[in-house]
Amino acid sequence: MRWIHAAGRGLLVLVVVMTGYVTSGAHADEGTAGGRGPLTLATAGDLTNYLDPLLQGWNRTHPGEKVTLVELPDSADETHAQMVTDLRGGDRSRFDVLNIDVSWTSEFAAAGWIRPLPRDRFPMQGFLKPVVDTATYDNRLYAVPYVTNAGLLLYRKDILAKEGVPPPRTWAELEYDAKTIAPKYGLDGYAGQFLPYEGLTVNAAEAVYSAGGSILGDEGARVTVDSAAAREGIGFLARGVREGWIPKKALTYKEEESKQAFQDGRLLFLRNWPYAYVGASAKGSPVAGRIGAVPLPGPDGPGRSVLGGSNLAVNTHTRHPDSAARLLAYLTSEPVQRQVLTRGALPPVRAALYEDPELIRRFPYLPTLRTSVLHAAPRPKSPRYDQVSLVVQAVVHDAMTGHETPAAAVQRLARELAAVSSR
Repeated sequence: MRWIHAAGRGLLVLVVVMTGYVTSGAHADEGTAGGRGPLTLATAGDLTNYLDPLLQGWNRTHPGEKVTLVELPDSADETHAQMVTDLRGGDRSRFDVLNIDVSWTSEFAAAGWIRPLPRDRFPMQGFLKPVVDTATYDNRLYAVPYVTNAGLLLYRKDILAKEGVPPPRTWAELEYDAKTIAPKYGLDGYAGQFLPYEGLTVNAAEAVYSAGGSILGDEGARVTVDSAAAREGIGFLARGVREGWIPKKALTYKEEESKQAFQDGRLLFLRNWPYAYVGASAKGSPVAGRIGAVPLPGPDGPGRSVLGGSNLAVNTHTRHPDSAARLLAYLTSEPVQRQVLTRGALPPVRAALYEDPELIRRFPYLPTLRTSVLHAAPRPKSPRYDQVSLVVQAVVHDAMTGHETPAAAVQRLARELAAVSSR
């Protein structure tokens, strides 16, 4: 749920897009009970201001169903807290449609805050397959995928070219290059998002997944983290800080701080979302034209990313569920999904857009991103996901700061996650 600047094409384009959508998508109105009327859409902070113009296009052609955009903080943790506080108000909630992190779907559905949706109303067959799973809970559809995401390894291709080495495919290659090449150029070796917040949960899960492990099973009912794979994955992160090829200041990095370090030319390697690639490639960036992107490495080859992105859900207590469903269909239609990419640099959920030659020329990382998304795994599914994430953050941070060995951290993680699951 992070946004970066992308060039706009003007509101006229959006009006044309919306006109085409209304004509081709009129059938989406059929077979849904409930009323129509104005809506409120809640989302994390839109840092590129791409969403408001999209909604203006909708509002011009739907004067009786106008959408008011409510921007919450751009921090996922703060957005989650504010949404939960509002939703607990039941029919007093002020939000009709919610743009939620993919990891919150199970929690919101289990709590009864969002309503199940009819699958046949939305064109799921045109979406990238892994993203659909993030919108389900208990085998029912509770949201519609809106944007997807997968972590990439960004690297300084100019420096690796000087050294005559390819980008790393394994952890061993990443460690070696970060320890030996980065210092020659006055750079730090490798960083991700290691502050104790949702980003650390993502980075930790990716390390465990890449080693072949898992954290939870059966939608949170079973703890599976106590494994050699989890010890290897958390050990990889802890070893990086201990040996110095992950700088200690990276323990304070969120997405923006880590992106800025790479964009300023202070890092050789960075794990981040694709928006960081676009920002680092933009005009005026000190590293523009000198960066590349590959899938995240793993122990023996390409690793596995966490599946990121956001889903659109409808508040159980909305007074206008039909209008809400129509808005979801609009925002996930192919013309609008194209604008989500070109205006907001957000990875779309529509599979066909990843094979569009014009888009690939403009966003050369798209083929790599598609591969990463198709092999990505969701964060642990749990109706108590917020508690699960807090446990992962705390325990992995202790391992990375040297307060606990990776083996002890995994054992503690298993105990504390079991306690969360039994509540």
